[in-house]
Order: sequence, then structure tokens, then C-alpha cells
Amino acid sequence: MTGTDNPQVVASIIMAAGRGSRMKGYTGNKTVLPLVPETSLFDGQKPIIRHLFEQLPGGPKAVIVNHCKADVMHHTADTEAVYIDQPVLNGTGGAILAATEFLETTPAAHVVITMGDVPFVRQSTYARLVAGLDACDLMILGFAPADKKQYGILEIEGGQVKKITEWKYWRDYPADRQAALTVCNSGIYAVRRKTLAHYLPILASRPQIVQKEVNGHLTDIEEFFFTDLIEYMVQDGRPVGYHVVADETETMGIDDTDALARAQKLYARMTDS
Repeated sequence: MTGTDNPQVVASIIMAAGRGSRMKGYTGNKTVLPLVPETSLFDGQKPIIRHLFEQLPGGPKAVIVNHCKADVMHHTADTEAVYIDQPVLNGTGGAILAATEFLETTPAAHVVITMGDVPFVRQSTYARLVAGLDACDLMILGFAPADKKQYGILEIEGGQVKKITEWKYWRDYPADRQAALTVCNSGIYAVRRKTLAHYLPILASRPQIVQKEVNGHLTDIEEFFFTDLIEYMVQDGRPVGYHVVADETETMGIDDTDALARAQKLYARMTDS
């Protein structure tokens, strides 16, 4: 890695490559959908990704793009972000692997990794995550919803995360064990750049094979998952910490029309107050 690891600089990687197939009736990139609707849910002002940019730390930024990338680039053209193609949509880990060159050259000691459709994480929350890197190699942003179903869960021991377990696995845990697991994974992280650099080649060498429907047929596809990096770090004894937001709306993802409508109402309340 050729960056200078300036502890005062925080880089950000924003994942904005996906298709957003659950946003029915909309074929564009959901990160440019409006928080201020006008003629419809899908038409208006204040793109989601613009509000997100306003909350991020002030250092260099990279946006991972693929689907309708010209729209994403248009709406963020004045931000001085760099744009990185994820040529194949091969998972969250694949997005970070695509950013390898950016990570090699950024002067930042710390890196925030976030998603382009989660706009309400506050500046102070990102700062808390980064501050946690004084003691940990990686920090996970968690939330504690009333209904944990469908979410990945943090398995925590002694104040550190030991594992992230997806819903399809932890739903079979005994009821008492389920009740003890209260913190869910938002998919937003802060990580020491040198740690990330060390583990990316390991991640690249260990793809997972998943089945997805392609043109009506189930097809085996190689994917990479950022959560696998956490498993590798824990195995090596590197500390992985977490911070839980007080208000779970901070971590809400805008992945369907119902969520978009809620986000627009929430933004209206925020700007009216």
C-alpha cells in the first residue's frame, strides 16, 4: 500500500452499484431517488446520495458504480469523488475489491464503508465509528430493532463482535439464545486501512458460490461478502467492535417504495424542525 496513513484523514467508500430490484415501478439507480418528492415518489429534489454525502467525513470518497452509473455520476459530479466500476455485481466484498487501487493510494488511515441507499446516518455516528478504531481494527454500526427477523445479528462476547450470523441461520437458534442477541448489522463499517489491505487478497482468494436466477434459470455465481473479512479478523485475534445507534431510523435502507415514502416523510420532518 502506498498511502501515507494520515490519522487525520478518513476515506469513504459508498456502494451504489446495485439495481434495486425491489423498487417496483422504477428502473433507475435508487441512490438518486428524491428525498423531496414533487410529481411522484420517483421525481423531485434532494437525491438520497446527496444527503448521504453531506453526513460523511470530509476526506476522499469513492463511489462504486454499475447500474445507471451516469445518473449517479451526474448527481455527485461536484463532490470530487472518484468513481469505481464494479463490472460484475458480485457482492459487497466484490465492491470493496473493486476499490483496491483507491485504497492503495488514499492518504487515509481509516476507511468508512457505507451504502448509497442508507442516507440518515449522522455525522456524529460516523465519527463514533472512526473513534472506535483507536481500540479495534474494525467497527460495525449496529441497531436494535423491535423485530429482528431478516437481519444479520451480531454475536458479541466481552464487548467485541465474534460473528455476524444471517437470519437464515440464527432463526433456528433456541428461543433463549435468540432473545439474548439484540444487535443487528446495518452493513456500515469503519476499518483501519492497513487491516483492510491485509485481508483483501485473502477475501479475493475465497469466493462463495451462490445460486441466483439468471434469465429464468438458477445459475452458480461467485460472490464475495464483506462479512467474511470479519470472520478472518476474529480468527486472527484482531478486535472487532461495534456501536449501536439510539434511533434505528438512522440505519434504514431505502429498498422499496414503502421505505422511500417513509424516508421522504422523515426527511420532511427533519428539515421542518
